[in-house]
Amino acid sequence: MHYFITITSDVNIPIALKNLLHQFKEYWAAKQYVSPADTVLLAVSGGADSMVMADLFLKSNINFAVAHCNFGLRGEASDLDEQLVRDWCEENKVKFNGVKFDTKQKSLEWKKGTQETARNLRYEWFEAIRKENHYAKIVTAHHADDNVETLLINLFKGTGISGLHGILPENGHIIRPLLFANKEAIIAYAAEYHVPYREDASNATDDYLRNAVRHNIVPAVLQSFPNAVTNVNESILRFAEAEMLYRKAIEQERKKLLQQRGQDFYIPILKLRHRQPLHTICYELIQPFGFNAAQTPQVLNLLKAESGHYITSDTHRIIRNRDFLVITSLPAATADFIVVENAPCVIDTGKYLFSFAVKDRPKTIPADANEAWLDLESILFPIMLRKWRAGDYLYPFGMKMKMKKVSRLLIDEKVALHDKEDIRLLECNKRIAWVSGIRIDERFKIKDTTTKVLVIKREVKLRGNVKMKNVQM
Repeated sequence: MHYFITITSDVNIPIALKNLLHQFKEYWAAKQYVSPADTVLLAVSGGADSMVMADLFLKSNINFAVAHCNFGLRGEASDLDEQLVRDWCEENKVKFNGVKFDTKQKSLEWKKGTQETARNLRYEWFEAIRKENHYAKIVTAHHADDNVETLLINLFKGTGISGLHGILPENGHIIRPLLFANKEAIIAYAAEYHVPYREDASNATDDYLRNAVRHNIVPAVLQSFPNAVTNVNESILRFAEAEMLYRKAIEQERKKLLQQRGQDFYIPILKLRHRQPLHTICYELIQPFGFNAAQTPQVLNLLKAESGHYITSDTHRIIRNRDFLVITSLPAATADFIVVENAPCVIDTGKYLFSFAVKDRPKTIPADANEAWLDLESILFPIMLRKWRAGDYLYPFGMKMKMKKVSRLLIDEKVALHDKEDIRLLECNKRIAWVSGIRIDERFKIKDTTTKVLVIKREVKLRGNVKMKNVQM
């Protein structure tokens, strides 16, 4: 059974609204998303936007098939949406692809919100259908009003300049050929050409953020600025072009400031301080590593902090180390710099496990190069376990405060070249306390007055070793 939302045709409807089909044909021809021989896959929900889109493609003689997702969130109403789309495809001899999801169950499994779960499910399925049937593109019915809503949401959420381009007309295999049309034109077209569609009852509520913006903010804006949708969409085009220039400038800054050394990235602090606009450049440098705009002031604070201070994202850590901000990846085994916040803990560096513990001063200190027994009062947390580099030096224990470069110490100890790569230094307040497996520093040795000691033990990580508890990343 078909369901229709009937809208009485108004003789005063502007010609521009009645010419939506003509505008669509011109837009499609100008964009040249696909070749005339290609077939595209239309995402059709059964609502006005996607049903009008399907009708436009049909009347324009473009090769297409239809994909419909039944998310099962509205019971019988969801099934009626599916039936409408299925019947329309049958009547118009269009290939129908349908799927039904247990969206609520998937939402629980993935621990994501319903809307995010539904979005992930449909786009993964669309792409699978596209590949299976060799469709050139996936087509969605996003229009100019959606574009304005997206821009406002991004603006209020603080996504920066990247959010001002709104919905992209083309993103990978997804195209959106109705962005030139507003909702008013789409509804007028549905009435004029008797396009069947169903209204999702949830669209009338403010339960979702987009609906709240659509029902409350946009109408208030239109009262004062009747042409806001058109004007904002024209601005979106200019924002997109401005973003292209912005990205080119940012890429130049990255080349000047971001230095990759092994697995880590170094930002010279002195250079960064002199860049303008500092806040924007700083954000763009850290954003690819999982840091958000709200963390930018924290990074700027690191420019004035002591070595060892850091901030983290879900995937990376930025550490102030002398004249650099060092961006290291997580887990720790891949990082050149590992921050040790306190003891006890165990650090996994890939080849070795380093265990840290606080103990009472022993009567005798084990003579084991793989253990460091340090005066706890000399230790200021956080400390760093890091790879050695040229220029590092210490005052080796037993040499009466005679300075020695780590590189020379490794040569004198006849450390093999391939083993040098795995040597880690323990650094405390810009001073090296221990060259692991070799020697501690004189300044951190146990004194007559020492009561508590920090004990670090290095063990070769055995193959098949189970993950240890209290690992600090």
